[in-house]
Amino acid sequence: MPSPKASFAYPLSITNIGTATALIHLGEPNSPSRINIITDPVFSPGGTIIEYRGIVINKSDSPALALDQLPPIDAVLLSHEDHPDNLDELGRRLLDGRKVFTTMDGASQLAPRPGVRGLKNWETVGLDLGGEGPARKLEVTATPCKHLPGGEVVGFIISSPDGAFGTHRDGRPNAIYFSGDTIHLEELGKMKGKYHIAVAMLNIGKATVSLPGGGADGGGSLQITMGGEQAAQLAKDIGADVIVPLHFESWSHFRESAGDLANDFVKAGVEDKVLWLKRGVESRIA
Repeated sequence: MPSPKASFAYPLSITNIGTATALIHLGEPNSPSRINIITDPVFSPGGTIIEYRGIVINKSDSPALALDQLPPIDAVLLSHEDHPDNLDELGRRLLDGRKVFTTMDGASQLAPRPGVRGLKNWETVGLDLGGEGPARKLEVTATPCKHLPGGEVVGFIISSPDGAFGTHRDGRPNAIYFSGDTIHLEELGKMKGKYHIAVAMLNIGKATVSLPGGGADGGGSLQITMGGEQAAQLAKDIGADVIVPLHFESWSHFRESAGDLANDFVKAGVEDKVLWLKRGVESRIA
């Protein structure tokens, strides 16, 4: 099946490092003005065991790239800082001295790092990376999430105020969306009114945890990220050109594998929009 095409006027590639950790590359590979943005940095090795609020999860795979194999990082999109499967101790090394966007609570917890900015839902802030060339000035918009109770999580839209990403045929500016950890929320559909989501990077895997009395049915099971069915619905809600699945491998609390997710996408009729990334390999999208 041919790769899906995004309506995007600027060179764009993505490298999947593992789970929710990915590199968004803007610009040609050898360009001095190329931009590298990383999401939810986790670099702990396979075999790592994490306990959080009585929940124990196991990691089976090491990241596809180590810290010393990364390109220079211009900014970090951190959906939440309080879960070690989205930010671990190795990943925290990337936060020092860099522009970091995260939740309001997360910014407080990560202080006194001066480059960390907490965002409220639907707040838009500038990202000035300095230097010459297009796309050196971007905008980051926070999107709502619903994840594990008791913590804040945020997703992100990356857009270009100077039009470097181009526009959809109806005039809406092209943008990139990184969902962060969330289940499906109808409210997210409102982004379609302002942006054309050329690429939707979705944290899926149907992550599920057991909590005392947790779950809508009063049982102990609580779903905290989208499965394939919810991800397909969200992609339809926001009108995404390309769906990039993330966050469905390596951890024991994921309930849907790549095969399960692929079947869900076929049932939903969006399989032609899905771009499966090979871990550690830069994949060109536009």
